[in-house]
Amino acid sequence: MPVPTTEDGIPLIVNGVELNETQIAALREARDRRAAMDARADLPREVDGPDRAEATRYGDWEKAGRAIDFS
Repeated sequence: MPVPTTEDGIPLIVNGVELNETQIAALREARDRRAAMDARADLPREVDGPDRAEATRYGDWEKAGRAIDFS
């Protein structure tokens, strides 16, 4: 027997328990977040970039073990 779903494909019953509106909204949000993550994964990777996060992206730099703030 097929499980009833919302118009956008979210199941209304999971493990024999009927979901409430809050749970359905959470499933929609999770689906949208996964789709956004998948879309970012399709972007090309940076060529010849640093192996780790660049400190200058966050507005500071470490010099001799001290964080120097550029702002």
